[in-house]
Parts: sequence; structure tokens; C-alpha cells
Amino acid sequence: MTDIIAMQSAEPVIFGVVKIIWQDGFAGIVDLRPLLAKGEMFGFLRADPRRFDGLKLEEYGYKIFWLDDQDDEIDFGSDSLRQRAERQAGLLHLAS
Repeated sequence: MTDIIAMQSAEPVIFGVVKIIWQDGFAGIVDLRPLLAKGEMFGFLRADPRRFDGLKLEEYGYKIFWLDDQDDEIDFGSDSLRQRAERQAGLLHLAS
């Protein structure tokens, strides 16, 4: 089992896209638009895309989240975001 690397910072770039820097120095862009396009839990973001800018980084850096209309956290964990960032960076490298 590998240790989960915490995030140092996370900020929205455009709707559905987040720039993240992990504590080990790795920086990546994560495109969440395919996930946000489906699923009832993301409906509040699709209904008002400006809410995406309300992204918050959890105190210890292990997840990012948004608060929905019921103040429930809708989150993505550091490990899954890191995997997406690395995979998306690899695809971009192959395409160039």
C-alpha cells in the first residue's frame, strides 16, 4: 500500500478543471468535466457553474470539496485526483 500524498494547493481554472500542487512538488491539471457532466450529486454545480469556484481544500490536504444545497460535502480524494492528473498528463504528452 502506498502513502497518500496530500495536496498543498488546489484552485479552479475553468468550470470542471482544477490546478493542483501536491506536497511532493508534483503539479497537475485535472479535468473533472466528464464526471461532473453526469450524476445527480453534481447537479448543483451544473445548475450554477459559478459554484465550481467555491472549491475548498480540506485542512490536511487529503480532499477537495464543494458544499451542495444541503451543505453536504461533495468531494474528491487526493489519491484519485493524483491518478487522474498523471493519466491526463500522459495523454497530453502522447498527443503532442
